Amino acid sequence: MSAKAPTEKRRWPLTGRFLEDFAVGDQYEHWPGRTITQADNTQFSLLTMNRHPLHCDANFSAATEFGQMLVNSGLTVAIVLGMTVDDVSLNAVANLGWKEIALTAPVFPDDTIYARSEVTEVRPSRSRPTQGIVTTRTEGFKQDGVVFLTFIRSCLVPTRASVEAAR
Repeated sequence: MSAKAPTEKRRWPLTGRFLEDFAVGDQYEHWPGRTITQADNTQFSLLTMNRHPLHCDANFSAATEFGQMLVNSGLTVAIVLGMTVDDVSLNAVANLGWKEIALTAPVFPDDTIYARSEVTEVRPSRSRPTQGIVTTRTEGFKQDGVVFLTFIRSCLVPTRASVEAAR
């Protein structure tokens, strides 16, 4: 059997939020949380070629100020970002950028992390009349409530009417 490209144009799902579904001040508690294992940490660190011993050497890590291995911060950023997709960017055309990424507390293997976001800006795109820009401020926090990560993210989101018209 040979693989063939689909002949019918893929249709955009009518789930998730579109531009007009966002308002400044909207808040989302992203669910579910995610418990990060040492296996997750080691795999991500190896995959991304981050060989820092704090992520993979228990003996080295025990002698540091943390007394144990740390979860790779790239992994925590990626997981928190992923947690936001259903509520913020399921329909995004593109991520436009992240700024003010702050790592404010360590995350250790077996911590469970959660995320919440607030919409800080919604505006029509100046160059794409059927799309707009949604900006959110996101916090990642641990099971004990300690915030370990914050970032601001902007994404390009279509209007519902533009997607329905293309169907």
